Amino acid sequence: MPQLNPNPWFLTMLVTWTIFLLIIQPKLLPFTSTNNPQNKANTLNKSTPWTWPWT
Repeated sequence: MPQLNPNPWFLTMLVTWTIFLLIIQPKLLPFTSTNNPQNKANTLNKSTPWTWPWT
């Protein structure tokens, strides 16, 4: 089963993770969200019960 042979893909995986950890991740972490979450006031919605015509 050639899928279990890690020889051709292990180096690719290591290089990919190294690029992600050393280059991409530090560039992504400083970004902040433009829509910061804010607390909304809790409003209770008053609901009226449904009146069934056959009861």
